[in-house]
Amino acid sequence: MQTPHIPVLLEEVLDSFDGVGEGYFVDCTLGYAGHSVAILERYERLRHVGIDRDDEALAFSKERLAPYSNRSSLYKGTFAEVFPTLKETPIVAVLADFGVSSLQLDKKERGFSFLSETLDMRMDTTSKLTAYEVVNTYSRESLEYIFDAYGEISAYKKLTTAILEARAHTPINSAKALSEIAKAVTPFGGKIHPATLMFQAIRIEVNNELGEIEGLLDALERRHIKTQAVSLISFHSLEDRLVKNRFKKWSQACICDSAALRCTCGGKNALGKTLFSKPKTASASELKINPRSRSAKLRSFRFTHEC
Repeated sequence: MQTPHIPVLLEEVLDSFDGVGEGYFVDCTLGYAGHSVAILERYERLRHVGIDRDDEALAFSKERLAPYSNRSSLYKGTFAEVFPTLKETPIVAVLADFGVSSLQLDKKERGFSFLSETLDMRMDTTSKLTAYEVVNTYSRESLEYIFDAYGEISAYKKLTTAILEARAHTPINSAKALSEIAKAVTPFGGKIHPATLMFQAIRIEVNNELGEIEGLLDALERRHIKTQAVSLISFHSLEDRLVKNRFKKWSQACICDSAALRCTCGGKNALGKTLFSKPKTASASELKINPRSRSAKLRSFRFTHEC
């Protein structure tokens, strides 16, 4: 069965789970099951749980995972909501790939593409908030906030003004029209499309992507077991910062106030350790096959203490 999505950093992900014990592997962002199938093939003692909010992805993956149906269970929902409710135990490995899938990007009707005639960007097509509502109904203050905080766009005020002026004449109905507004404010000249950061910001808002990551990290912190391996793939600095900072917190042996003259906590509070000092990134050979992997960063953590 041909997959419409190439799993990024596949070998690095597989290697990050070396040594995990028998139990359940949770793919928090199942997508089109590329990572899941490879992990089930390599680690025959693992059982599988897949989570996704996209009905199309779940339908595709159910068929693709049919040969492993006796070892696999699928759940619809956001990973921050579903992961804490899982009854499967023990969970010995957890993966999340926070990127948008290639099929979501390439299907113009989903509204993620710069050339799309719709303005949607929902990962779950049954959820209420769409990019259309964000672009056409949010206040100046709200748009400026998401462009600044989620897109880190230097010209966020200028971009917001351009959108407000455009929608005052007629609603902005397509991602294509929205992209043209961004191009007028930020002409081509850099390495990325002028609308990239704006689309990123709107997509994060529509899907509560950073809140979802925080929710998963909180759940992992509450519900970990000794030797549990966690591998998380991020695609932009906001995601990577959340993961990096949480892994740093989990690695701290001493949790005393930085102003304390001496340690009084016992210095044995580390929950585990990071598996490598710097994030894994795509090799040159992978970049040739899948240019979209250029922004991917994999960070892995191994818990050494029970919760």
